[in-house]
Amino acid sequence: MKKPFRRAAPDGSQTLRRWFQLAFLALNVWIAVEFYLFVRFYETAGRSGLAARPPGVEGWLPIASLMSLKVWIATGQLPRVHPAGVFLLIAFLLISWLLRKSFCSWLCPVGTFSHYLAKLGHKLFRKAFVLPRWADIPLRSLKYILLAFFLYVIAAMSINQIISFLGGPYGIVADVKMLNFFRTLTLTGIVVLGLLVGASLLVQNFWCRYLCPYGGLLGLLALASPLRIKRDAALCIDCGKCARACPSSLKVDQLVTISSAECTGCLSCVASCPVDEALYMSVAGRRKFPLWAMAAGIAALFFGCVLIGHWTGHWHTDLPTCVYREMVPRANEFDHP
Repeated sequence: MKKPFRRAAPDGSQTLRRWFQLAFLALNVWIAVEFYLFVRFYETAGRSGLAARPPGVEGWLPIASLMSLKVWIATGQLPRVHPAGVFLLIAFLLISWLLRKSFCSWLCPVGTFSHYLAKLGHKLFRKAFVLPRWADIPLRSLKYILLAFFLYVIAAMSINQIISFLGGPYGIVADVKMLNFFRTLTLTGIVVLGLLVGASLLVQNFWCRYLCPYGGLLGLLALASPLRIKRDAALCIDCGKCARACPSSLKVDQLVTISSAECTGCLSCVASCPVDEALYMSVAGRRKFPLWAMAAGIAALFFGCVLIGHWTGHWHTDLPTCVYREMVPRANEFDHP
């Protein structure tokens, strides 16, 4: 006999999440264009139009941000080079700690790109491929191995070494070198990116799931989050829609509480559930956490950290124009020390 149930009202979480994703993607595209124009001005000795350097580009330098955070904690002084990256890193860490790994599913432009690659792959191949458990678990460990390597390197460096690195030629133009990497892709780079795109067409969120050390760090922090997806077994009708909707391939339909580090707080499972109150996001295991609070919390933490960076005067990299004039055109001459 079928279990009687009350049908859930339409869920707007995925529409709202898509707006967040697209808005943050548009912000990153704007930052990329502004930064490109900024670099071209100095590369052409002022013959192209000058654009202000967007501090948001430092969000793409998480290793340098972790180094600066270590210096700040140890000395109370924030390095003058790429300070905005520290505030962005703190925002993303806070979001992951308080609101699960929602940075990955609500804001990260790589996650957004991966999401639409997976949708394209599903249309092309008419199915979503899931790696068997014997392959999935070892591959998932790769991002934690990469994370451990980067954390070990940063932990092994003394404060003076980090300050010297960040204030040296390589540290100053690290953002320019990142741009140049994509502008002058080698054959190896093209092949690697092509393989990642192809893998993302076949396996949803391939990079995020198996290789992203940043996501690994945020996932570990999210284990301490007060938020959890909860399933009411008494109301559940065992339709399996939640498990099929989960981009991290978690067995939501077989669990009472989803506390995995792979859960990104995307709420796809909740949106897919046809039964009212059978699946929901809870806070501290006691009460339901509303959708509006999830969205408002992500926005408040992100913009709050950005505003604090502005108010404290630690948002813009404080370097004279002559430094950029000399070093930007020669960025590729500076090797990693």
